[in-house]
Amino acid sequence: MAETKINHDNYTSEDIQVLEGLEAVRKRPGMYIGTTSEAGLHHLVWEIVDNSVDEALAGYATHIEITVDENDVVSVKDDGRGMPIEKHKKTGISTVETIFTVLHAGGKFGGGAYKVAGGLHGVGASVVNALSKWLEVKVYRDGKIYFARFKDGGQVEQHLKEIGTCDLSERGSLVSFKADDLIFKEGTVYKYKTLFDRIRQMAFLNKGIRFTFNWLKEDEHKGTTTFCYEGGIKEYVSFLDETERPAFEDILYCDGSDNSTNIAVEIALQYNTSYTEKVYSFCNNIFTPEGGMHLDGFRNTLRRIVSQYAKNIKVIKPEEPEFSYDDIKEGLTAIVSVKHPDPQYEGQTKGKLGNSEVKTVVNSVFGDYLKRYFLENPDVAKIIVDNAKNAQEARLAAQKARESVRRKDDFGGSNFPTKLKDCASRDASICEIYIVEGNSAGGSAEDGRDSNFQAVLPLRGKILNVEKARIHKIFDNAEIKMMIQAFGCGFGDEIDIEKLRYHKIVIMTDADVDGQHISTLMLTFLYRFFKPLIEEGYVYLAMPPLYKLYKGQKTLRYCYTDEELELAKRDFGDEKYDIQRYKGLGEMDADQLWETTLDPERRTLKRVTIEDAIDADSVFSMLMGDEVEPRKNFIIENAHFAKNLDI
Repeated sequence: MAETKINHDNYTSEDIQVLEGLEAVRKRPGMYIGTTSEAGLHHLVWEIVDNSVDEALAGYATHIEITVDENDVVSVKDDGRGMPIEKHKKTGISTVETIFTVLHAGGKFGGGAYKVAGGLHGVGASVVNALSKWLEVKVYRDGKIYFARFKDGGQVEQHLKEIGTCDLSERGSLVSFKADDLIFKEGTVYKYKTLFDRIRQMAFLNKGIRFTFNWLKEDEHKGTTTFCYEGGIKEYVSFLDETERPAFEDILYCDGSDNSTNIAVEIALQYNTSYTEKVYSFCNNIFTPEGGMHLDGFRNTLRRIVSQYAKNIKVIKPEEPEFSYDDIKEGLTAIVSVKHPDPQYEGQTKGKLGNSEVKTVVNSVFGDYLKRYFLENPDVAKIIVDNAKNAQEARLAAQKARESVRRKDDFGGSNFPTKLKDCASRDASICEIYIVEGNSAGGSAEDGRDSNFQAVLPLRGKILNVEKARIHKIFDNAEIKMMIQAFGCGFGDEIDIEKLRYHKIVIMTDADVDGQHISTLMLTFLYRFFKPLIEEGYVYLAMPPLYKLYKGQKTLRYCYTDEELELAKRDFGDEKYDIQRYKGLGEMDADQLWETTLDPERRTLKRVTIEDAIDADSVFSMLMGDEVEPRKNFIIENAHFAKNLDI
């Protein structure tokens, strides 16, 4: 083999790219805000808002105002101290310009200005500037107003200067910016609900701080909303449980801190009569979806204290095992919020808090509180213990039920559901399974499908409402067993997504009230036991037609909505034709079902997505839970959206 010569002279200093100032942010924005999609766009807002929140947490601000105008310009104003305006010793320019043009410049380093901080630890303001078409800052201090403007990713257009006077009592900062469409190529349009929900959440997490949200666009949301919760996370728990029936009146609450580490802990919890856990953790106001040491500390402490109390009152006998956390979590709603001066996150998405010292502080603060509360409130303690004992007995029964639904192998075995009409392919990426309501529709779907890649599983009537059933009852349900066996990937916390047999799970029900109820039951089941399948985009709703327009034996057109039908009538003018209103899938023959609902070239599928886990949790609890009034109000408020409702 000929020798290959390497020309080392080709690799010189010219090949090393040095990115100056904010250029690095524009070159690799994903490193700083995660993504340049919709989530990254909204992240810009949170970076500026977090700076104002930090000012409030330090005790200097009480009101934060967020405004989005008709051009998607965002403004964030607070009544804090106002950013420092004097020349910075190291940079030689004003401190305001330093904050917005120098990475890692801010009061969050060194522990001087802020003990704890959200956002990107001093990176946030300059990153937002780097990714904006323009950004303006106004500072109100000592009766004077100062102004600076930047453009094209952070270039100074107007150095900081005094532009006017204000009342001596007026203090604070106002930041306005327009996201750069060269960076955010998917668009720079903000979503009302995303902003509304997050601002409300921050108000819950920071008791007593007033947040005002101004939405100035000419749509149904136009207006001003103010959030201020003196009860903080206690009110958050109450809000999350508004669709549930509480097991007792109290909302348990504790807060405390550790002087040696400056870690502060806040916890609120309540039990309701459902079987669903809703526990959410935060660090420095940032949601930690994967939990971490603060959540581990909470769960371990709750399990330990409840088990100890159960032993003391002889609910757990000496020879019996202690409760597991699974026994404690039924009907539990809780918020675990910590403030940390130097949080360290784990995982690719940075959604897990890794500081081990947090666990110790949570154990101490929460453990001391819970022991004292149980001694002072034995009636409440007994309710929690008795619920845990019942859950433990149900869990042991469920272990046997789980074994009955586990697959013995990936593609067959004695547990394989007999009703499943499987497809020939074993390539999960192209395989689809239609979950069909009723045997007659199942028969049409079986005959009309492409059996190479489409499987059909007919269900008998409505499946169990998993929102109102204990775990062992759920796994005793024949319809649920069949779905678990057919999917082949396990369920709950044992899911192995690599073993999923179909990358399209399609719920196909009649287009009537019963069909919609079955769809909701199905989605509730999938959300509770197969959430990763929804998160990965594998769950769909089929959209069968509502009407067929025909003349004699000839089908002229299918219509999927009432609006489509009205348009079709106008298109046909005076032509004579008949209209068939489909009451159910069973009324279609195999050919009709194929061309309208099964054929990938012509069908319409609606992908089920979860934009926000906490919001989705509340919606499912409300739709399928015990409390009637919230569900009734939801239906009344959302009736006009019914034809286009996304779950």
